[in-house]
Amino acid sequence: MNVDICVIGGGAGGLAVAAGAAQMGAKTVLLEKYKMGGDCLNYGCVPSKAFLAAGHAAQSVREADRFGITATDPTSRSKDIYGHVRAVIGAIEPNDSVERFEGLGVKVIEAAGKFVGRQEVEADGVRIKARRIVVSTGSTAFVSPIPGLNQVPYLTNETVFNRHQLPEHLIVIGGGPIGIELAQAHRHLGCEVTVLEMVSIIPKDDAELVDVVRQQVLRDGLDAREGAKIIRIEPYADGVRVVLEKDGGEEVVDGSHLLVATGRRPNVAGLDLEKAGIEYSDKGILVDARLRTSNKKVFAIGDVTGGFLFTHVAGYHASVVIKNALFHLPAKADHKNVPRVTYTAPELAQVGLNEAGAKQTGKDFRVLRWPFHENDRAQAEGATDGLIKAIITPKGHILGCGIVGAHAGELIQPWVLAMSRKLKIGAMATMIVPYPTLGEVSKRAASSFYIPSLFSDRTRKIVKFFSRFG
Repeated sequence: MNVDICVIGGGAGGLAVAAGAAQMGAKTVLLEKYKMGGDCLNYGCVPSKAFLAAGHAAQSVREADRFGITATDPTSRSKDIYGHVRAVIGAIEPNDSVERFEGLGVKVIEAAGKFVGRQEVEADGVRIKARRIVVSTGSTAFVSPIPGLNQVPYLTNETVFNRHQLPEHLIVIGGGPIGIELAQAHRHLGCEVTVLEMVSIIPKDDAELVDVVRQQVLRDGLDAREGAKIIRIEPYADGVRVVLEKDGGEEVVDGSHLLVATGRRPNVAGLDLEKAGIEYSDKGILVDARLRTSNKKVFAIGDVTGGFLFTHVAGYHASVVIKNALFHLPAKADHKNVPRVTYTAPELAQVGLNEAGAKQTGKDFRVLRWPFHENDRAQAEGATDGLIKAIITPKGHILGCGIVGAHAGELIQPWVLAMSRKLKIGAMATMIVPYPTLGEVSKRAASSFYIPSLFSDRTRKIVKFFSRFG
């Protein structure tokens, strides 16, 4: 088979490349060895957000009393909750299906692909020669080599939603975004939950903002143990026991189920990348700014490159590759303004530098803050736990922004736009925002940049001077 574009991997990035290329007239083949839609649709973003939505709904019932509504402790129907997750996947599935993509003109081969030459791939006995090849094989859950883990059953994001009964007591190893999201969701649905984190929860985000999330999950009744050093794991009764080091001795945590959320690993095994002259490591495939591998006829996008492991980055990478592969434009990927969101309650969102990162640059900057409790909409909805922090240069250039609070994932988007278009803080300060909305926190924070000069002695003198003229 001779084609223009061969895409290995039918996840978010691979599907975007295949759909775009085929609709632009390129002869395209897509190889997917398991499920179309990849991790995001089947085990990641989609099922996790559906599960989180169920947890948030349960918690809103639990907290209704604060609005003068008699609240009762909600009953979680396990079968229906997992049914909701599967229904959401099912609703989105047709968009990523073989039938849809073949309708777009993509030849789909449902088999694993591997390189047999610099521009040749083999799948299901078919040899494919392509002008350009795109590797989009994603990533899978990384399971830390903890002593005894192989002696007990455990869940990962790939199996945690494929259940029919909520766990009685879930032990989560790993307090990063995935671990904390799923821990809080299970807690909201009535499970006992213990999180074991070696360092601190959500360690890559701003510590001040993370603490707002920390305090909330503790109020929810989640047992979050930071600085936890796991010695071993062993079977216990009908569940699992995790043995921790404490004060020179041992401490045990017993649970019914174990979820391992210790990161992700790029899928590079089985591709025979060496036969195509492609450099890689266990951290992913090495690419340049144009997302080309060491073999310039082959591109790699998304999680397999080992950079930002987000679906939206894979989609962005697809657009860069389309420009390069089809139009021979020297388009480069720019990762300076990639946003990330942890979908806890409250949500935590970040783009650009946080305060710690800004300090490491050694350059002058200002931190603009505005608390949610000063926002009228947040007061009306009882969502006053939150804070916005913007990192600004003395001349008003935006270096980064972090938001913790209700709908932070939505509120961060104007800051992403401002940074990507190199707008200064004045653009945020002068925009007209509807009242009352949570979006006012951005305008108020931005406006605070001008307070020192606006209400200074110099300004008072100018006003007094002009008052002489009537």
